Amino acid sequence: MDADSPLLAKLEQVRDIFDWKCSGVDDAGAKVTVGASSLTLGGLLKHLALVEDDYFTMRLMGRPLPPPWNQLEVDEVADWAWRSSADDAPEELLTLWRTAVSRSRAAVHEALVEGGLERRAVLWPSEPPATLERMILDMIEEYARHCGHADLIREAVDGVVGEDRPRSPT
Repeated sequence: MDADSPLLAKLEQVRDIFDWKCSGVDDAGAKVTVGASSLTLGGLLKHLALVEDDYFTMRLMGRPLPPPWNQLEVDEVADWAWRSSADDAPEELLTLWRTAVSRSRAAVHEALVEGGLERRAVLWPSEPPATLERMILDMIEEYARHCGHADLIREAVDGVVGEDRPRSPT
């Protein structure tokens, strides 16, 4: 499997949709909620940065979580990602998420070279450990769910709607 595979292309597509939905909002926009939900664009960014690092840095490659996650107790990390996002500027959150995505891309590439889609995760809570293919599919599911959340929130912020980032005129 190479970088042009349909599976990785779909993961990149949902990452791009998420990036578009979370980009270009101000501090107030990053904290908007919809209805009874407490989800915010900022919280989604920080949560998905953690999920990227959890899946591909820690579980797939067996490496320690990088900052800021490594400064917390394991049982605090997930809740902290949601709660603490209100203290961060939107650009900081985008940078945190984009950096985690970059680490994930490098880890996936390394794993593909080592064993392809059948490469097993180093740290997985069940036997047999998940394959890289399963982990990519799980990540696509995670993004698909949260792109829907981000779509609703972004519409409430400034009316931006749609499935794909607008193309620039050529």
